Amino acid sequence: MLTDNNMRALLVGRFQPFHNGHLNLVEKILEKSDSIIIVIGSAQHSYTLENPFTAGERLEMISAVLKESVHKDFYIVPVEDVDSNSIWVSHIETLVPKFDVIFTNNPLVRTLFLDKGYKVESTSLHDRSDLSGTNIRKKMLKGEHWEQLVPVQISKYIKQIGGVKRIAMIAKSDKATL
Repeated sequence: MLTDNNMRALLVGRFQPFHNGHLNLVEKILEKSDSIIIVIGSAQHSYTLENPFTAGERLEMISAVLKESVHKDFYIVPVEDVDSNSIWVSHIETLVPKFDVIFTNNPLVRTLFLDKGYKVESTSLHDRSDLSGTNIRKKMLKGEHWEQLVPVQISKYIKQIGGVKRIAMIAKSDKATL
């Protein structure tokens, strides 16, 4: 566990959408760090069942929540994928402010950052059975209640942009299934 409060943390995710589990994770990370960089991964993808929201929409959603709930510095950086694991960490380094530690449970991400000499910490997953982007998008598609799984700002934003209708429209034309 971190003991030095003068740290900047990095968190990478797709945030499709940002949900209560993500918020809980950000709050726990900020108990250990002075600031956080949130990397919106796969920023080039949108309008698919796996990635229905654009990078800009995800940035707006996360910003709306963190402006109200987090009282420390945060940075949100959309990052497009690269097709080579060997340069992925360097790609991240060129796009984000300097950071001291990365929080992840993804084995590949852990390995890539450890190989570059970074401190990597595991994250605890809050109510993972319900709080996953896949589960939330499935609930949206099936017309089930999903709003309680995301911060209220996210629910309002998704409704404002017609996000549920978008997912339904994509499901009619997309060959992939949730």
